[in-house]
Amino acid sequence: MAGATVTVEEVRKAQRATGPATVLAIGTATPANCVYQADYPDYYFRITKSEHMTDLKEKFKRMCDKSGIKKRYFHHTEETISRHPEFLDRALPSLGARLRTTADAVAELAAAAAATAIAEWGRPAVDITHLVVATNSGADEPGADLRLAMLLGLRPTVRRTLLYLHGCSAGLVAIRVAKDIAENNRGARVLVACAHAVLLSFGAPDEARLDALVTTALFADGAGAVVVGADPTLPVERPVFHFVSSSQATLPATERTVGITLGESGVEYGVSTEVPTLVRDSIERCLADSLAPLGLANARDGGGWNWNSLFCAVHPGGRALLDSYEAALGLDARKLAASRHVLAEYGNMLGATIIFVLDEIRRRRQDGGEERENCRWGIMSGLGPGLTVETIVLHAAGSRNED
Repeated sequence: MAGATVTVEEVRKAQRATGPATVLAIGTATPANCVYQADYPDYYFRITKSEHMTDLKEKFKRMCDKSGIKKRYFHHTEETISRHPEFLDRALPSLGARLRTTADAVAELAAAAAATAIAEWGRPAVDITHLVVATNSGADEPGADLRLAMLLGLRPTVRRTLLYLHGCSAGLVAIRVAKDIAENNRGARVLVACAHAVLLSFGAPDEARLDALVTTALFADGAGAVVVGADPTLPVERPVFHFVSSSQATLPATERTVGITLGESGVEYGVSTEVPTLVRDSIERCLADSLAPLGLANARDGGGWNWNSLFCAVHPGGRALLDSYEAALGLDARKLAASRHVLAEYGNMLGATIIFVLDEIRRRRQDGGEERENCRWGIMSGLGPGLTVETIVLHAAGSRNED
């Protein structure tokens, strides 16, 4: 390129988007198999052949009663478990069978959510330039990202990123990655898909593993998808939320508080009972550190943060966690109404759950709730292994013509 007059800075500027990354569409999906939480203790102890464990069943029933969940959806059925007795015995290797059983299901569930998002977006699937897939229900490569690209008919040149085992924060991690892609690649349209199937961690109840019993009372299957892009093309593309900033903070000395282990008998989740207390003691500082560099003076009240001036998209890891957010931030009950609604209707679908919450907030704002005109700034927050706090600052689009 001898004699070229273009500079590196000019090329870099031309490659980048002008505006912030924006949610252009949202889609969600669940499997057909629905189990009501009130019936789940009987269902679970029956299909795991554990009805003789009466004391543990009563303890599990109390967990379910206090969970704040009304119903959950699962890909696996009673017939699935009966065909695989190795799923019930942690001493038996079962990882391969679990992965084979969930591989297509995760991709198909993600495709259902993605198809809904793409239809709302209004452009053909072949216009997707990047694909970010997050799941806790896989360990193979090629994985759910390639399967999903084929199911949706994406171009062979679509740039794929596959994220495994980020737990409840997987949706926020995937969106953070999509934000950076969209803002650093002019014209990029990023499809984010998060899908989860609990079969990789499913097992019989064990008195020695009460943390597994807690997650069994909470976790469910589901998928969420968003189309992310900067500089929307009006009027076809309609911005919903702008992603203003993203951040991550790992609480000191908490690396054994939340963990995910992949082994011969599947996936094991370790969740300490200290998590709600850690959140109550630390979450305000984490969120304040995310907001402070933005200079949002209107969110302050008497020198502190007025959290009720923001809308809140909090990942509902469980009722106790939502209670901790509410207490630590001094939130009005209505601020976490969307998160509590999603928890009640679907349970904790790990990474996909935050997309359901975002969709529910969108719906409530369209209906005139959440102080629609006076509450344009928001925070999206979720917890991951570490204990790690993921935060994304949002700004709600005011109308279909806002860029």
